[in-house]
Amino acid sequence: MLRPYYRPLERCFGRRPGGGGGGGDGLMWHTDLKQHASGDYSIAVVQANSNLEDQSQVFTSPSTTYIGVYDGHGGPEASRFVNKHLFPFMHKFATEQGGLSVDVIKRAFSATEEEFCHLVKRSLPIKPQIASVGSCCLVGAITDDDVLYVANLGDSRAVLGRRVYRDKKKPIVAERLSTDHNVAVEEVRREVEALHPDDSHIVVYTHGVWRIKGIIQVSRSIGDVYLKKPEFNRHLFPQFGGPIPLKRPFVTAEPSVLIRQLRPQDLFLIFASDGLWEQLSDQAVVEIVFKYPRAGIAKRLVRAALQEAAKKREMRYDDIKKIDRGIRRHFHDDITVIVIYLDHQKGPVNGGPNRNTIGCTTAPVDIFSLNAD
Repeated sequence: MLRPYYRPLERCFGRRPGGGGGGGDGLMWHTDLKQHASGDYSIAVVQANSNLEDQSQVFTSPSTTYIGVYDGHGGPEASRFVNKHLFPFMHKFATEQGGLSVDVIKRAFSATEEEFCHLVKRSLPIKPQIASVGSCCLVGAITDDDVLYVANLGDSRAVLGRRVYRDKKKPIVAERLSTDHNVAVEEVRREVEALHPDDSHIVVYTHGVWRIKGIIQVSRSIGDVYLKKPEFNRHLFPQFGGPIPLKRPFVTAEPSVLIRQLRPQDLFLIFASDGLWEQLSDQAVVEIVFKYPRAGIAKRLVRAALQEAAKKREMRYDDIKKIDRGIRRHFHDDITVIVIYLDHQKGPVNGGPNRNTIGCTTAPVDIFSLNAD
């Protein structure tokens, strides 16, 4: 299915990304508006960590639009690895099986996890800390017959904006399309506890937050191999007095996958790392997208989140923009937002540009370095 598009897909991971600056914020990057087969899309990223741990990409073709948001933790290595390898694996397995499916998506996640484990094993002698690096992984795929796939590990989130014709006071509603695999959610805590019935301390409440073994909040990820395989955790964390007892993996790489037939009342999708959802509710986000013009909409959402973060600290947004990366992480997380409009139409519209082209937009690996150049 994707064979004619493979070379553009390969180029997607090696070229210098396009886009604009952040309008005064040296740690922001955005693209105002680009096109996919059945609409427009917009991307924005703001960096808070010393090294940007969020990675993201959109790949467009006449047959499928792919969206990826990868929120790293413990370092940028896992999210960067996913950014380079997950879509090519999806292409490979979709080609072998004659099209996209849940099995194709799960195989691509599994292969990416396996390859990252090989990288960790090779890197351990010189960089043992890489065993503790991981990434949440949120992927969307829209096929040419308006079928939407959403697959995720961790707590990045996909939300649909759906028009409601009968309610003039609330013409748009938010529909969450992904599961937050975070033990702050009671249902997820129960799921983890059910997988470890012989461990009464599998999830503990420490410093005001629920964590698996007091270490990590997300229950699914790519990487974090020290919490999955005993041979990796003996290299880390001498403060535990030795390896963490590991009868079975504490964290898994098995994605949740949703399939949904898109309908005319489905107006747009928002794919974003948890840095956005920590500041804004699902409904607040879809109302902003519904209310404002398309161009620059992802940047508008990031700014709304930063304004909310500033408000919590009794600061102005202009003050937050002046804070350096690293230190800025104490005020907000890295934030990635991708807005996908669903116009439910194929090809050129009203004599406009041809949407049947192949393209890829990849956010910068590190915004501070990009803007410093």
